[in-house]
Amino acid sequence: MAVKIRLKRIGEKKVPMYRIVVAEASTPRNGRAIEEIGTYNPNTNPAVVKVDVDAAKKWIANGAQPTTVVKKLFKQAGLK
Repeated sequence: MAVKIRLKRIGEKKVPMYRIVVAEASTPRNGRAIEEIGTYNPNTNPAVVKVDVDAAKKWIANGAQPTTVVKKLFKQAGLK
């Protein structure tokens, strides 16, 4: 079971907002998630990133692989 940390799109048309979720790699983008660990709102200036740091560290320690976009968001949030 490959687990990824990725974005799940929510919000209306042309007003995107995202949740940072832990999900199996084979599930669809907006499919069932194992856990939600944060949010990302690109509509504000500057963009708002909220991450549950403890949960993110736990999942990374257990082998979850963040996507490239989520890696960048983790750096913005102060998580390596």
